Amino acid sequence: MSLTRRLAGLQYRFYDRMRHPESFEVAAKLGTAVDFEALRGRHYGIVVTFKRSGEPVPTPVLCALEDGKVFFRTEDGIAKLKRIHRDPHVRVGPCNWRAKPLGPLAEGTARILSGEEAEAAQVILRQSYTRPMRVFEGAVDKLPVDVLYVEVTPTAGEAGRESP
Repeated sequence: MSLTRRLAGLQYRFYDRMRHPESFEVAAKLGTAVDFEALRGRHYGIVVTFKRSGEPVPTPVLCALEDGKVFFRTEDGIAKLKRIHRDPHVRVGPCNWRAKPLGPLAEGTARILSGEEAEAAQVILRQSYTRPMRVFEGAVDKLPVDVLYVEVTPTAGEAGRESP
């Protein structure tokens, strides 16, 4: 395992321990919002993915809202991405960096982007970053880590599902 992967693993463990307990409470409930407008003007979103057992996993991400869709990026090969590949159903809403919910969540469908769509998502995200975020994300971009971009489309009106 590379040094970069080890450091990333330590970072993820730190963030897992810092995650706000309220994030788990809201993650287990159906989204109440019909769209992602609660994210307008926010930089962090909580993305809830689902394990095979149906257990929700809330994760804070830097995100951007554009044309009613949410965009975020994530490292290739991590559990969140594996869960999205298996089940694209997600819940998304505004939060702080610790995933403390700051508004209602909405149901959505996640899709991994590639090619020109990924490049467009990268531009959308960069435009939404604050200066410190641009510095941090720019440093991350220099690491030998594959990053993927994700688009989430709201699924208001479609049947969501309660978690066990």
